[in-house]
Formats: sequence, C-alpha cells, structure tokens
Amino acid sequence: MAMIVIFDIAAPLAAYNLLRSAGVSTVAALLLSGIFPALGVAIGAIRHRRLDVIGALVLTGIAVGSVLGILSHNAKLVLVEGSVPTAVFGMACLGSVWSRRPLMFRLALEFTGPDTVRGREMTRLWQVAGYRHVLRIITAVWGAGFLFEAALKAFIAFNTSAGTALTVTTVMPFVFLAILSVWTVVYGAHHRKKGERMGFVIGDVMEPGSGRSSPRPTLKTPHDG
Repeated sequence: MAMIVIFDIAAPLAAYNLLRSAGVSTVAALLLSGIFPALGVAIGAIRHRRLDVIGALVLTGIAVGSVLGILSHNAKLVLVEGSVPTAVFGMACLGSVWSRRPLMFRLALEFTGPDTVRGREMTRLWQVAGYRHVLRIITAVWGAGFLFEAALKAFIAFNTSAGTALTVTTVMPFVFLAILSVWTVVYGAHHRKKGERMGFVIGDVMEPGSGRSSPRPTLKTPHDG
C-alpha cells in the first residue's frame, strides 16, 4: 500500500504541480510525472524477480502516453494513456470469459501461488461447474467495469483541465478496484453459501485472507445430512 500511495498517487501529483509552478509546460510536466509509476513497477519487478501482467500494462500505457505527448504536444492525449492499459485489461477479461480458464481465475491463481495449499485447492475447485460459472461471471463484471473506467478516464481527460484530469484519473483506478473487490467478495460469499445449501461445498477460495484451507469440492446426497 505504501508503494502505491507513494509511486502511483502522491509522487506523480506532487511532481506535476511542482513542475508547473516552476514554469514547465503541461505536456512536459505530465511526461515527467509518469516516471514515478514506471519506477514503482520496476521496483516491484526487481523485488519479485518478474514483471506481472498489471505492471506490463501500466508500462505500456506510460509508453503510449509518452509517444503521443512527444509527437503531438497535446496534454489531453498524454492523459488518455491511463485509459490504454485499463481498456486492454477490460477487453482481455471479456475475451477470456469462455476460454479454458478466464483471466480473473488465472490472475487469482498466479497471486495465490499454484503450488500453495490455496492454489492447489483452487485448481481442484475448478472441476466444479458452479465454481467455474462464478469465476466467469466475476471475470465478465471486471471486464465491463474496466472498460467503463477507461471510457470515463478519456471523457474526463478531454473535458477538464490537465491538472483536474490528472488528479481524478490518478485516484480513479483505486476507487474502481475497491468497488470491484468488495463486489467480488460479496458475490463469492453469496454463491458459496448458496452452493452449500444446494449440497456443494465450494470452499473459502473466494474469501481473501480467510486464513483457512478450503475443503475439497464434494457433492452430498440427501442421506448425508
């Protein structure tokens, strides 16, 4: 959280305002403020010895915005860069809904660790049709949510001042992330309880940080009680 607050929110906004106060052009200030999120991604990649999907998308967006800014000298086009990785991720989610394993399941498994107890349980639970349905719905909702966020970012970038747009679009991803995360936990918990009432035990995988290992997916008969 400290890394996010420093490199993705505080440092870019502070740098932009300081540079503008020093007389630096809007485009140059925006481009230079983008160094901090890129630095945050680089530090994370070094710490974990790999570049994850989200980090790669962030770097892609920064690169696109930098190229557009240098070629066009248009601040609004630089600000639109925030919509690029968001839209790409949203489309990737929707495109993966009916693939063998939807994107949100792949990401959850990657962050959990496929060789951990919870990771192995997620792999086993994938054999349960109801669990697969829940993950596909979650992936579709996240995809739609990210596409809406991308469109909203672009609208704000083209219809407000550069300073306002930078502030709003810098904070916006974390607002959407919080909303989607809360919805995911509530939706997952609802279907876990529903599955248990129907006789399916789909475990605690959908509850982040529960600290409990999930039972194997089973189907009870009426005689099991």
